[in-house]
Amino acid sequence: MTELSTAKAPISTFLSELAAGESTPGGGAAAALTGCQAAALLSMVLNFTVGRKKYAAVEEEMQQLLRRTEDLRVQLLTLADEDAEAFGAVAACYAMPRKTDAEKAARAEAMQQALRGAALVPFTIASLCGELLELTPPIAGKGNANVVSDAATAAHLAHSALLSALVNVDINLKFMKDETFIAEMKDKVTALKASAETRYETSRAVCAQVLGVAI
Repeated sequence: MTELSTAKAPISTFLSELAAGESTPGGGAAAALTGCQAAALLSMVLNFTVGRKKYAAVEEEMQQLLRRTEDLRVQLLTLADEDAEAFGAVAACYAMPRKTDAEKAARAEAMQQALRGAALVPFTIASLCGELLELTPPIAGKGNANVVSDAATAAHLAHSALLSALVNVDINLKFMKDETFIAEMKDKVTALKASAETRYETSRAVCAQVLGVAI
């Protein structure tokens, strides 16, 4: 999605770019936008809670949570473009000259640096989605009960976005040479997946209890 800002483009434009036979935007950008929607849904639940007399006892907590979900929404929207840019840098390396040994070495070094960025951006996306899953239980448990189904939807979206983003981390690590970096990132991915599953199940349980239906 060269020269197109996800934040400013109509969703139809983004989807057309996503469907096109181009390498960007791709799965990482889609994951970021999905996480962004999860954040927006949690904000909606909070906006239906803040200022309501019935929820006055949790007003301050809800306001704090709203500030955080809105911050995450903005960050994830920005990361949709950053992911496209990061992978664009990888794609650009393939066009670098490689006739001489010096050119081959420069290309290889540039590729490794680009792959590092292409792994770190989706990991950040996944980490922020993990935070959304952490925020879901208190929002669903204490927020406006009339819109908790939207918090449940947010949990599903955040969970899917997190796993989708991590696919992009793993595929870029596959082509890297820095064994220390690879090992560190794999440990972080494993830890994030484990914490995400716990948070996801907790989110589902809280939402199900409030709604009285299985989710």
